[in-house]
Amino acid sequence: MKTAELREKDMDALRTELKELQRAHFNLRMQKGTQQLSNTAQLGQARRAIARVKTIIAEKQAAASKE
Repeated sequence: MKTAELREKDMDALRTELKELQRAHFNLRMQKGTQQLSNTAQLGQARRAIARVKTIIAEKQAAASKE
């Protein structure tokens, strides 16, 4: 998901997205551990997506605390 799309979401939707991404990352790690993951680049993509969502959550919290 693109950063612009994430910025349009509210905090609850971002937290839901974060949980889904973390669950997907966990599943990818399990697939890697059992030698079932063919595209290992997906692990890095999932990590970066999680970091992107966490960054936007932090930005929104900082903006809310300034108000």
